[in-house]
Amino acid sequence: MRNLEKLEEPKLTNLVNLTGKTAIVTGGALGIGRGIAYRLAEAGANVVISDINKQALDKTVKEFKEKGFKVRSIVVDASKVEDANKTIDFAYNEFGSLDILVNNAGIYPMSPVLESTETLWDKVMDLNVKGVFFHSQAAAKKMRDTGKGGTIINLASVDAYHPTGNLVHYDASKGGIVMMTKALALELADHKVRVNAIAPGGIATEGSSGGADPAQMEAITREFTKRIPLKRMGEPDDIGKVALFLASDLSSYVNGSIIKVDGGYLLS
Repeated sequence: MRNLEKLEEPKLTNLVNLTGKTAIVTGGALGIGRGIAYRLAEAGANVVISDINKQALDKTVKEFKEKGFKVRSIVVDASKVEDANKTIDFAYNEFGSLDILVNNAGIYPMSPVLESTETLWDKVMDLNVKGVFFHSQAAAKKMRDTGKGGTIINLASVDAYHPTGNLVHYDASKGGIVMMTKALALELADHKVRVNAIAPGGIATEGSSGGADPAQMEAITREFTKRIPLKRMGEPDDIGKVALFLASDLSSYVNGSIIKVDGGYLLS
């Protein structure tokens, strides 16, 4: 049994201090990914941001470096296995360690069931599911081989629990992430690798249209917000702060959990 008199140690500031740790945030140039990368970098982590959007990536990295953050970038397609391996190796070679992986990259093109195509289905599954697994596998191997372990954070969605409509492919992918998170957590615990997920609700971001035109998106957002008990859409930083919790020693006994960050949406 642990000595209960020592449970107040280490100090709170040390629990959230990520100095010396290296994190990867996939799809981190914009939106939720950017919010997560910001909080991890602010906490002292070396952060590698991967994204397919070079222009947005360059802009974000420039802004982060101006704040004194230790950040690197790599332009890749997170749906490709070879790019997953490339990203993991890049982070390790740049900073000499890999401690945190955030699988944020994902897409949610809206499409009614009867109009969805095989091409669309494959595109969503390749990025939202296959990409997450192979990034996780490659990262876990590095974490195992160093002997230090690490933590993997997946981005699920409230759509894994409640369908929004016109997103069956996305909903299926995020349901898969929920179970993948639990399966990875069970198998990787022996290697000191914790795996958890965040399930965001409605988050206002640059890319949150899902292909809908502005008028449609405004109507969707208005109706969605009515169901949120906190009466507001979320912001990227709402997710960033939870990611920091999961990446830090504040969550050292949290494994295989999915944290819903939705303002209470699933209660309504």
